[in-house]
Amino acid sequence: MSRQLFVTTALPYANGNFHIGHIMEYIQADIWVRFQRMQGHAVDFVGADDTHGAPIMIAADKAGKTPQQFVADIAAGRKPYLDGFHIQFDNWHSTDAPENHDLARQIYRDLRDRADGSLIEVRTIEQFFDPEKNMFLPDRFIKGECPKCHSKDQYGDNCEVCGSVYAPTDLINPYSALSGVKPELKSSEHFFFKLSDPRCVAFLEQWTQDGKLQPEVANKIKEWFTVRTNPDGTTSEGLGDWDISRDAPYFGIEIPDAPGKYFYVWLDAPVGYLASLKNLLERHGRDYDAYMANPALEQYHFIGKDIVTFHTLFWPAMLHFSGRKTPDNIFVHGFLTVNNGEKMSKSRGTGLDPLKYLHLGMNPEWLRYYLAAKLSARNEDIDFNADDFMARVNSDLIGKFVNIASRAAGFLTKRFEGKLSQEWGDSGSGLLKEIAAASSSIAQSYDTREFGKATREIMLLADKVNAYVDQNKPWDLAKDSANNAQLHAVCSVLINAFAMLTRYLAPVLPSLATAVQTFVGQSMTDWNARANVIAIQPYQHLMQRVTPEQLDALFGVVEAAPDAPAAKAKAAAPASSANAPGGEDLAPTIHIDDFVKVDLRIAKIVHCEAVEGSTKLLRLTLDAGEKDEAGQPRLRNVFSGIASMYQPQQLVGQLTVLVANLAPRKMKFGISEGMVLAASHGDEAAHPGIYVLTPWPGALPGMRIR
Repeated sequence: MSRQLFVTTALPYANGNFHIGHIMEYIQADIWVRFQRMQGHAVDFVGADDTHGAPIMIAADKAGKTPQQFVADIAAGRKPYLDGFHIQFDNWHSTDAPENHDLARQIYRDLRDRADGSLIEVRTIEQFFDPEKNMFLPDRFIKGECPKCHSKDQYGDNCEVCGSVYAPTDLINPYSALSGVKPELKSSEHFFFKLSDPRCVAFLEQWTQDGKLQPEVANKIKEWFTVRTNPDGTTSEGLGDWDISRDAPYFGIEIPDAPGKYFYVWLDAPVGYLASLKNLLERHGRDYDAYMANPALEQYHFIGKDIVTFHTLFWPAMLHFSGRKTPDNIFVHGFLTVNNGEKMSKSRGTGLDPLKYLHLGMNPEWLRYYLAAKLSARNEDIDFNADDFMARVNSDLIGKFVNIASRAAGFLTKRFEGKLSQEWGDSGSGLLKEIAAASSSIAQSYDTREFGKATREIMLLADKVNAYVDQNKPWDLAKDSANNAQLHAVCSVLINAFAMLTRYLAPVLPSLATAVQTFVGQSMTDWNARANVIAIQPYQHLMQRVTPEQLDALFGVVEAAPDAPAAKAKAAAPASSANAPGGEDLAPTIHIDDFVKVDLRIAKIVHCEAVEGSTKLLRLTLDAGEKDEAGQPRLRNVFSGIASMYQPQQLVGQLTVLVANLAPRKMKFGISEGMVLAASHGDEAAHPGIYVLTPWPGALPGMRIR
């Protein structure tokens, strides 16, 4: 029976290009959507740019653009990523579109004007204000220590470590991510969605625990409903009300009947799912209200684990209590890490740039297959390991799968005019029946998003096909024309097996499947197609192998030779003489090419604290003028052995010098992302003291020292 599916991915914030985390999520959703369509189901797959909020407003101002022009320019750059990785949304829209303005306001009115009592409340609150920037601070521009798990450098609305949601004023030792100063508290009138209302609590307790969510997600959410005592003696009080308003100046949707007040971006962002769908349907002459009223409609969202709270608490409550359909499921995935399990980060040199991947001529379906082979229905992190990537692509995808076709096609074309035999023998018929019988279990794996399980089963079938090749040795059969009938049968079995395996992999490898469809003359978009291949076209090469050089270029790997000049110089350095300046002889002479390899930057110390368990280290939070993948200010953590000379409060707000391109170093207390320069005497016992370098006034974070 055909199903009607409405599918979305999380909306990317429109202040930067797509990063690999976006691409991973979109590939996961695209595979699932393609499979559902192969089953004959109707799917509307939509996305949109999340365009509102103070960060967009600030970024647009710095760029000398209006917010509308800024987000339009970002949107214009989306197509190469989506097309490049064969990701086919039916519609890509914007949360600043008229549909989203109208829907967000109507949902708010429906929550406010409920006959059984409004779920909107107006209160006067104290809000953080940056006196240096002269503005109220958005939650994401306030950082500090999580009040629940005490993780450092967490944002002002939720903790990315423990998932807790809180008010910015709950942060411990807060500071402005814009200026580094301690923010002031000022009063302001705000609007709240009463999530703590017994009606909301009862609904969410049932909705989140009725089996639709992944068990690990449901179990985590369950903790948020209970009053409990934390290890530090504080009490967590369950669900709190949600502040849904922001003060002007703000780029967003103005709240009805409240001039100068705007919806917090997280209220109107998920409404963008509905707005994008409405835009799609109306362009195609379909009735949005009738579509949403269909009781058989299924609604699914693919999201990352960092935004679970918004999608499993706020979003379903907003929909339910405004009289709308709630999602049938929220599919939560983990993060993508690289090689050593470190979270992808372009600024740390651990990123995988999607456009760079494509510009290097790397096949997008290598990545689609690799991610599919690692993805499961759980919200676990998956690791991109370069060696594993090359092995899975070259050994599995090409060695086991693609080579099946190349082993048989030449014989069929040269000996039999491309026509296939329909007489396969007992072993050949048995093999094809076994492959066909796997259809249901592979389909079940796709449907439940167990893509890794599906690819493993497909590759096990490919192993059996290759075992059949080794048993029958078509290259030996071809040596004697008396074996033509057997050669014809063996190669025909191989092409039919290859066609079935291709169909099983079509959701993952859509471009290759299209090429195979032309090659074998069979549909690769109908999961249940069962006709035998009658004839083939001349074989065209389907896929190249990945090379170590491509992976090195992708990650910018440069390995120093064992006899590098720097290593020789270090080994040859003489012992310090008694008259050496500062207690150490000068290092061996270097050339300008050696010096420019070291990237020295001005950095501002926006936060500093002692490191528990260490008497030597201070933990510095540095602003070196960088931005993260989303275009927001990126701060670095650096551990420095200067605790004997400085109290943390002495350093906050000071400028210093950072070695910015030093490889991140894993330490007992965390990752150190660079080195702060300091001077000391070579004989520390006789001349104690460590002196942090400080530039002259006027220098700004991010300036390079030349």
